[in-house]
Amino acid sequence: MASTLAPRPAPAATTEKELRAGRRPLLNRLLSRPELGSLIGAVAVFAVFFAMAPTFRQGDSFATVLYASSVVGIMAVGVALLMIGGEFDLSAGVAVVTAALTAGMAGYYLNLNVWAAAGIALLAALAIGFANGAILVRTKLPSFLVTLSMFLMLQGLNIAVTKLVTGSVSGPNISDMDGYASARAVFASFVPVPVLGSVRITVVWWLVFVALATWVLMRTRVGNWIFAVGGNAESARAVGVPVTRVKIGLFMTVGFFAWFSGMHLLMASGRQQSGEGVGMELLYIMAAVVGGCLLTGGFGSVIGAAIGAFIYGMTTMGIVYAGWDNNWVMFFVGAMLLLAVVVNAWVRRQASKR
Repeated sequence: MASTLAPRPAPAATTEKELRAGRRPLLNRLLSRPELGSLIGAVAVFAVFFAMAPTFRQGDSFATVLYASSVVGIMAVGVALLMIGGEFDLSAGVAVVTAALTAGMAGYYLNLNVWAAAGIALLAALAIGFANGAILVRTKLPSFLVTLSMFLMLQGLNIAVTKLVTGSVSGPNISDMDGYASARAVFASFVPVPVLGSVRITVVWWLVFVALATWVLMRTRVGNWIFAVGGNAESARAVGVPVTRVKIGLFMTVGFFAWFSGMHLLMASGRQQSGEGVGMELLYIMAAVVGGCLLTGGFGSVIGAAIGAFIYGMTTMGIVYAGWDNNWVMFFVGAMLLLAVVVNAWVRRQASKR
């Protein structure tokens, strides 16, 4: 009787077959990637300016494009993580200036080494991020209202305190102070690169931050927490995710990148104007949204935000290299944002159908 039964297949063979059957096709995997739409846009923008602006093809010109991208891209790393976590920060732009002014005035008027002043500025930037996150989780108010309030307060403080302390709207010049040369080497120096000649060190830091944030997001438990909190905070809390700590930590991460960007601005010129930074927060959010991050949270990638920043850098500098009226820059940025949102929505629909 037993001999008439068909032999059972080997478990290893069955498992291998099931794995092959369950593997998604390449097109499906591509459509599920948040940065697909921004990558298509980046190729299109690059092709347009490569064809229409001969200067764009030169190595030193492309180095300038990368620098313009990194200025937005460094902040876009933190903003993208925060948006994936379901929140966004309207105070990020002026927080950069706050960090630069804090370091400049602390170093100059307290007669501190520039690195010590930078440490004070880091504490201030992290405190701003902590305040944003703590107020949000305690009051349950939308991040739009919390960070808009912080934006207005910081904007007023930047100008009012600077005028009160210095008598002008500009912070003091710290370029001759102890520690400035080494700080400038870390935050604002140039790095030789074959073909391109040299690039600002911010480009290198930008790539390092993108790689590190992508690893955290995709390969660590914290990354899983960020996606879970952004997707559904209450469900995440129900399964043990520390939602409060994640949200506050994400706002403090934005604060860290605001500090780093502020140190670059300060070390690049030696002083900081107090009225700058307004409107930059929209560019950071733009880069993240173009890169595939949803305003509702739970979806996106840091790589996509980096591509979004790169598109911005190519657009702003490409228009100049093409000899077009520079007043068209923001029009193209807005059109690019709208197009990216439409393309990303279409890509997500196609992915869900498959």
